[in-house]
Amino acid sequence: MPLFPTVRKTERFTKIHKRLCQTLALSLTVGSLLAGATQAKADPRLVIFDDDGFSIAQWMIIKAPNVRVLGITTVTGDVWQKEATNDALRGVEVAGRADIPVVPGATYPFLNSEKLTDRWEALYGKLIWKGVWMKKWVEKTEQPLPYYHGPDVVPDLPYGNPVKKPENERAADFLIRMVHQYPGQVSIIATGPMTNIALAQTLDPEFAGLAKELVYMGGGLNPRQTRPGVVAHQFAREFLNSPRREFNFRLDPESASAALRAPWKHIVMVPADPSTDTELTPEFLKKLEATGTPIGHVMKWHLSGFPLWDEIAASVWLDPSIIMEKQDLFVDVNNQFGPGYGDVVSWTPGYEPGLGERKNEVVLRVNVPKLEKQILDLIGSPQAPVSGRPLP
Repeated sequence: MPLFPTVRKTERFTKIHKRLCQTLALSLTVGSLLAGATQAKADPRLVIFDDDGFSIAQWMIIKAPNVRVLGITTVTGDVWQKEATNDALRGVEVAGRADIPVVPGATYPFLNSEKLTDRWEALYGKLIWKGVWMKKWVEKTEQPLPYYHGPDVVPDLPYGNPVKKPENERAADFLIRMVHQYPGQVSIIATGPMTNIALAQTLDPEFAGLAKELVYMGGGLNPRQTRPGVVAHQFAREFLNSPRREFNFRLDPESASAALRAPWKHIVMVPADPSTDTELTPEFLKKLEATGTPIGHVMKWHLSGFPLWDEIAASVWLDPSIIMEKQDLFVDVNNQFGPGYGDVVSWTPGYEPGLGERKNEVVLRVNVPKLEKQILDLIGSPQAPVSGRPLP
């Protein structure tokens, strides 16, 4: 056979082989990208919920799809830490998620105390709400007076006390351990005083930088009454003459300031402002109870007539599209013992003093119907049977 045809065939085979290799490489690349996208979609969002109680907001996060709750950490605020821990232990049982760790946190604020609060009131006037130090209302109020007791008293829960036990670890250590175990992946939702958050940052300067983000409910800018009715009017008393004051910050101003100055990659602030458009009405509670789920069943013991403070923070983290108005601000907390102790201080970018303040994405208004639908959908979604004691 002539040499030339053989060379032509060889060249043709080489070109075909090259094209096959290119096609195979492209297929492998596309396959890898699709596999990576599928894996990214399948990977759950990691979150720790830090709070001074346990209610609808935590159940929203626990019931949400594609979310892994690494733990619930507790702190003193509206109730003492031991009571908050008891509530959280029973809360995860009711959700059928007794596998979620409940980790006790700080019992006392950094510096503030009941005696200091009494002294502050003698100098600057009465506070509307003092949490665990609350003995009586200054004015007539629709809400029942809370049971005043010491830090070691844990009242029985009407829907049964938990069987589950808390973790043998401190909340600050748990927070630090989790962000080191999952660097850049852990969101922290804080809806109570920030004592645990500040302790974690004080113990480990890498803590905030290793977290993915901080989403918190606290502070106020300029909230105003927007809903009609007695309940809305009575809650408006808190910010009528002191719009920058809010309980979570006021209980432990030093911790709030330390936590907000930490080097977070992303901070979302949910102040009191958007909560004035919301209310946990008796009608809405009945809708939750009508879901027929164990969590819905517990709603028969839930008090109505409160704004959806923590639920907004949970919802914003789950679905940022609920935000209708927001603003970037540098935020800090006044920790000087004077008339503005615990109040929010804020600056638009460029006006901040540059002493460690961090930029916050501040939520000013949310889509309330969408928020309520989200709560109903999550509370009404299927869940595992109640673990621990059966519900009465």
